[in-house]
Amino acid sequence: MQETPFCLRVGHLHPYSMSGNNTTDFTNPSTFILMGIPGLEAAHVWISIPFCTMYAIAVLGNFTILFIVKRDRSLHGPMYYFLCMLAVTDLVLSTSILPKMLSIFWFNSREIDFNACLTQMYFIHCFTGIESGIFVAMAVDRYVAIWDPLRHSTILTNPVVVKIGLAVVLRGGIVVLLYPILARQWPYCRTNIIPHTYCEHIVVVKQACADIHISIYYGLFLIVSGMGLDMCFITVSYIQILRAVFSLPTKDARLKTFGTCISHLCAISSFYVPALFSFLTQRFGQNVPQHFHVLMANAYLLVPPMLNPIIYGMRTKQIRDRLLWLFTYKGT
Repeated sequence: MQETPFCLRVGHLHPYSMSGNNTTDFTNPSTFILMGIPGLEAAHVWISIPFCTMYAIAVLGNFTILFIVKRDRSLHGPMYYFLCMLAVTDLVLSTSILPKMLSIFWFNSREIDFNACLTQMYFIHCFTGIESGIFVAMAVDRYVAIWDPLRHSTILTNPVVVKIGLAVVLRGGIVVLLYPILARQWPYCRTNIIPHTYCEHIVVVKQACADIHISIYYGLFLIVSGMGLDMCFITVSYIQILRAVFSLPTKDARLKTFGTCISHLCAISSFYVPALFSFLTQRFGQNVPQHFHVLMANAYLLVPPMLNPIIYGMRTKQIRDRLLWLFTYKGT
């Protein structure tokens, strides 16, 4: 008996009529199979331990930031509003991948519905863009606070902060709409197996048996016009901030402010470096091992949500003092 082609087993047929060239059209598979980290399947359970730890710290830290800012009216200012936006974004980003990842690692539950895969793809890339935009907004806030502190509250008023936040969210939400729309159009008659822990855009569309250059080019356009420009704005802002830092009158003030700037830059780098590495090597890094691709792709979604509350929250004196006061108050 002749074996059924693999594309017939993973795809579903459209109603069709036999034409002169005897072709058949296929729709998308009903499910994808997420393989986890290729080549490291035997270590999945052990790998889940640091991932779980990072997620637990991220959830605890970001909810703590949200709770403190909500409770303390003295923290109702531009810097802390942006910090809350960053906390919510980090919670969404990390939560969008970890539950499914753990079901793969712990229970070998690899299937994901096609529509759920596209939804996960949208949320991941949407909130990645939002996080990048928030970093730009926070850099601008710090720039204004240092260079023109007397006018900071009149420049970054609450309506201005709302408009900035809305612009960041709309940009992140709209520009990535084409990702799932295009991904839905491609026929996946080659395979429904995805060598990844989640539905990253380029990894999914690479499984299509069609010319996907439009998806590749659009992804590159978003990387350059989105994250690339954001990085330029952040770099310019921090160069100006550092110029102001070195003009401070006392050495102690310079060292303290410089240390804060460096910690912020480390947090920003922990997001951009693995993100850009993941995006670019998926397109051009043919010689990079697949398991390294996947680990880096998970790093930029789990490490920043863990670090941001520590660096932006615990190193901020007002939040640190408020947290210590809460512990002291409850202790008494």
